[in-house]
Amino acid sequence: MLDVVNLKKELDKVHDYWSPRIVGRVNDQYVKVAKVKGEFVWHKHDGEDEMFFIVKGSLVIQYEDGQAELSEGDFHVVPKGKRHNPVAAEECWIALIEPVETTHTGDVVSDRTKSVEDQLK
Repeated sequence: MLDVVNLKKELDKVHDYWSPRIVGRVNDQYVKVAKVKGEFVWHKHDGEDEMFFIVKGSLVIQYEDGQAELSEGDFHVVPKGKRHNPVAAEECWIALIEPVETTHTGDVVSDRTKSVEDQLK
């Protein structure tokens, strides 16, 4: 039997905001899910792009020179090296696709930073 992953069912298992869970891998990319609400932290990923896909709700990704507004079904790629800050006014369910070496909070360490080991639980 080949694996099939349902993002909504995986997101039902997530209880903490801003705490991504790894649910799959495509070559050298992790597929992660997370529930988010409120403001995250300003950060960047020097060597990796990061893709946000909105499963449910809406998300604003702030940049120093503008913002990307995403709704259910939208996706947006944050270019490597670009400082950004995800913000969700209400609970938002997201899927992320990013290289396995991407650190959760990029160049910033905060109380929200999760290790890869934590994300695999």
